[in-house]
Amino acid sequence: MLLPGGEVRWLSGKGQVLSDARGRAVRMLGVGMDISERKRLEGELRRRADELADADRRKDEFLAMLAHELRNPLAPLSNALHLLAQDAGDRARITEMADRQVRHLVRLVDDLLDVSRITQGKISLRKERVILADVVTRAMEMMREELEARGHQVTVSLPPRPVYLEADGARLAQIAGNLLSNAAKFTPTGGSIWLTAEALSDEVVVRVRDTGVGLAPELVPHVFDLFVQGEASLDRTRGGLGIGLTLVRRLVELHGGRVEARSAGVGQGSEFLVYLPTLGPPLTESVAGAAPTPDRPPTRGLSVLLVEDSPDAAESLAMVLRTWGHDVQVALDAAAGLEVAERLAPDVIVSDVGLPGMDGYELARRLRAHPKFGRAVLIALSGYARDEDKRRALAAGFDHHFVKPPDLDALAELLGRVQLASEGRRPPLLH
Repeated sequence: MLLPGGEVRWLSGKGQVLSDARGRAVRMLGVGMDISERKRLEGELRRRADELADADRRKDEFLAMLAHELRNPLAPLSNALHLLAQDAGDRARITEMADRQVRHLVRLVDDLLDVSRITQGKISLRKERVILADVVTRAMEMMREELEARGHQVTVSLPPRPVYLEADGARLAQIAGNLLSNAAKFTPTGGSIWLTAEALSDEVVVRVRDTGVGLAPELVPHVFDLFVQGEASLDRTRGGLGIGLTLVRRLVELHGGRVEARSAGVGQGSEFLVYLPTLGPPLTESVAGAAPTPDRPPTRGLSVLLVEDSPDAAESLAMVLRTWGHDVQVALDAAAGLEVAERLAPDVIVSDVGLPGMDGYELARRLRAHPKFGRAVLIALSGYARDEDKRRALAAGFDHHFVKPPDLDALAELLGRVQLASEGRRPPLLH
């Protein structure tokens, strides 16, 4: 029924015709019901069902992409192991390739974990005053290999004066890195990418523009949705899981900003804009003095106890530590670790937290309760990367928390500082 004001209402009617003795209709009794709300709910139900069907389809596509993306680095890793076992090929080139593929796998897993944490509201930011130029430098370093491998020309243009933000610097670098990675993947080899920033009155806009494949008009409004990608192809040469831009939007929103995507169409390139609130310059500009560079390397290796229940993981990490000049003892469970620690009093104890029986947290608590190990540096190795996992490790007595597989460069740098501190050439390490 169309009302005078133009509103449409839905009615349902039921009635009965009453007849006289000769069968002639004389009157009708009935009732009419306004069912507009029911019709609205039915329409909403159909819409939700369509959305669920679309989400289920995208989930299936994502799982297929995930299997593909995980198998891609596993193939060269398998080949590398075969070549190393046969002592064939260029060893340096093989190990460089394997390292690159491992880092790619780690990034895939990290992105998946970040999406899970963000969608569940379990991510927290470590905000501090940061300079935009430092964030961009970090992001460019993260993406250097990928950009160079694809032969892209990258132009960076930043404001002449420092731009300050109250932000999590690592997360901002992740935002810029994901936008650069997206541009690199969807721009043909030898293309151009521009990263520019412009300071406005109380915010800064960061733009990442490319000469890539562009976006279809119908894709632009959904490009930040989870698991959304452009037209898929069998070769999957661009790779990716369709979650990078979702992470960008969620992380930007957590910083109080907003994102926007633009494209003139397919084949016309794309532009992504990130708006972030800025801070005023500090009242006094100061640069913290860096710790002096030692004039000579550490003179002795460390005594390291490695507690890890996986024999392969323990053996491989022990081999790495020994190549760095450290004396390493391995224990495959916490009880054995306590026994070895009591006998050797190591400088550093590296322990998995997921040990059978007594876990790594309890091991750390027992070590800290013993005065003999008060100066030992305890390093946790964990497959869990949430902020609460790190807090739990530190609360148990660990000094540092590394996510598996550990960043070997960061671990080497940490152990180097422990060596220098043990020789009295640096102040004690902060926990």
